[in-house]
Amino acid sequence: MDPITLVIVIAVAILFLAGALVGLLRGRGRGSAPSAPRPGTDYAPGVGDDATPPRDAPKRDIQDVAVLDREPAVVEPELEPLPALERPAPAGGRLHRLRARLARSNSTFGQGLLALLSRDHIDDETWDEVEETLLGADLGVGPTTELIERLRTEVRVDGIADPEQLRGVLRRELVALVDPTMDRSLALDAAVGRPAVVLVVGVNGTGKTTTVGKLARVLVAEDRDVLLGAADTFRAAAADQLQTWGSRVGVPTVRSDRDGADPAAVAFDAVSAGIDAEVDVVLIDTAGRLQNKAGLMDELGKVKRVIEKRSPVDEVLLVLDATTGQNGMRQAQVFSEVVNITGIVLTKLDGTAKGGIVVAVQRALGVPVKLVGLGEGPDDLAPFDAEEFVDALLA
Repeated sequence: MDPITLVIVIAVAILFLAGALVGLLRGRGRGSAPSAPRPGTDYAPGVGDDATPPRDAPKRDIQDVAVLDREPAVVEPELEPLPALERPAPAGGRLHRLRARLARSNSTFGQGLLALLSRDHIDDETWDEVEETLLGADLGVGPTTELIERLRTEVRVDGIADPEQLRGVLRRELVALVDPTMDRSLALDAAVGRPAVVLVVGVNGTGKTTTVGKLARVLVAEDRDVLLGAADTFRAAAADQLQTWGSRVGVPTVRSDRDGADPAAVAFDAVSAGIDAEVDVVLIDTAGRLQNKAGLMDELGKVKRVIEKRSPVDEVLLVLDATTGQNGMRQAQVFSEVVNITGIVLTKLDGTAKGGIVVAVQRALGVPVKLVGLGEGPDDLAPFDAEEFVDALLA
């Protein structure tokens, strides 16, 4: 082989070997490149990573899934059942329903008069005894004199001697004294846009706060929306007592958070709340006051004046204890000088034989007895009816 040919063969071989060597090196470089890290296996997955676990990720059996993936059970606390609201009895027939109780308590008055007038011979001494009976029943001097004159005329002129006839005459004259023509309805139909406002006043011990609670029941029985105002801020238990009465029939109470608060402010807030809530009636309980305490009586007048800056007062009810007799009469007169009394509530009428206080207090104030308390039960407050009352006296 000539030298030129030998050189060409060697060059080709060198080129071939160089190409093979480059190819081998490239192939090794691709095979040794490291694999990319796998989310969920090599590191915690982040935003943008595929949430699907890799195929070689460890698997959980069904028992593990049931235990690990189950949410904890929620245990509901046992709630105490709300107390059922009481449904007060209708007030319309209460006086008739409690007539027997009233009759037993006042039998001395009616039966004593009938016994005197049924004597075979009625002389001046008998009439003196009739007068003592009437005065003892707190009828008052004026009404007693009127009744005796009428009875004497009936007996002398008409010659009535039959007991049943005498009973009829006595009933007629007593009904006339009690005066069935007086308007005994409560002024509860206020102007549009405000509730009727009822202010309840009286001295300590007459059952004033209890009367407010019972009156709320009477109004609830008539399907009226009621709100109570606890303006008796001097007696610590008064607001609690009133709130208890209201809660039993679903009636809210506006009260102060502290004892001794300004009663006028509490009364004003109660009326404002009643206007905002669009209730039918707001009942305001005031502190029991002694009629000889000028400062306390002046404060009662202030309560009424402050209320009237927000709304007129439609009713001012004076609560009197029927067993106090003429002392109750003095209370009534003093209260009437401070606030304009529009009606009387006589409590404890079932515990006295002095039914004549009804006539006496009406004569003194010129306002009617509108409600009477006939017992300790929650529904023993009854609208007063003149004829029912007299029939109970004479039963």
